[in-house]
Amino acid sequence: MTSPAYPPKPSPGDRVAVVSPSSGLPGLFPLPYELGLERLRKQYGLEPVEYPATRTMGSTPRERADDIHAAFADPGVKAVFASIGGDDQITVLPYLDRELIRANPKPFFGMSDNTNLLAFLRNSGVVGYHGASVMCELGRPGAMHPQTDESLRAALFTSGPYELRPARRWRDVDRDWADPATFDAEPETRPGTGWTWVNPGRVIEGRTWGGCLEIVAWLLMADREIAHDLSEYDGGVLLLETSEDMPSATEVFRTLRSMGERGLLRRFSALLMGRPKTWSLERPNPPREAARYASDQREAVLRAMRTYAPDTTIVFDVDYGHTDPQLVIPYGGTVRVDGPARRITVTY
Repeated sequence: MTSPAYPPKPSPGDRVAVVSPSSGLPGLFPLPYELGLERLRKQYGLEPVEYPATRTMGSTPRERADDIHAAFADPGVKAVFASIGGDDQITVLPYLDRELIRANPKPFFGMSDNTNLLAFLRNSGVVGYHGASVMCELGRPGAMHPQTDESLRAALFTSGPYELRPARRWRDVDRDWADPATFDAEPETRPGTGWTWVNPGRVIEGRTWGGCLEIVAWLLMADREIAHDLSEYDGGVLLLETSEDMPSATEVFRTLRSMGERGLLRRFSALLMGRPKTWSLERPNPPREAARYASDQREAVLRAMRTYAPDTTIVFDVDYGHTDPQLVIPYGGTVRVDGPARRITVTY
């Protein structure tokens, strides 16, 4: 498989696409969406371009694929942003024209269900960017988290190394997007807890693969966008994080166990495990239950890794994925995990 290449970067003043490859939630929740568009214009100097399915709930996989093709094929569009995630982007993959996208590489920003498109891009020879959806990160009430803003700005406009740092303050408690009062002030945050390192005795530099654990599991079940020659992942950096669905520790273990049985886990030299989301509007866990959920997930991950990849370097609670701040990680790009120095550096 061809090693993915970094596509050209946009500049302030350029047009960027905003698409909804998963769910048309901008049509249901315009407040965070419009705020995200405004920040693209005012904070980043970019002009967002929408497509027919961007605000449409219930659009077909073909319609969403058409929007993706239009965004990548337009020479005047210099980057592509997902509005948000969802749960059925896997149905869009069969409609995507790999040669069209390979011939028109552009930076793509998205996470969660957009793991599908990120994996597709990687297999098409294009580095994508895990993070920075319009509604969640750019549409954050009050202001963007400064670490998200700094990371996104570096990923958008610069090339070269960028050092990730543990969150100074973070949160995973949300407020109702349908309530205008939600956007009157920034959400409450709590002090950062740093990263936890396991097997930190070496320096690893490799290309990334993975994403939202639930989506990775679906891709594996459908046998979509997974290298058939697993040596493709040798020495790489595995990215895993869990969503607001909050899969149980048992489910996390079983998914990792299946990856281990397939021979995947031992291929990677490092695992960056995202800080788990422990609260949702449907499951508003009190602090003690939230802490227990996070602890149980960590033990599930450790149990699987000790069985299938005991020497892998692991970093827990890296701030990417479904919590806030959200650091942008190049997907298919290079990450350096320096265990002795306790440093993580990505290449944008």
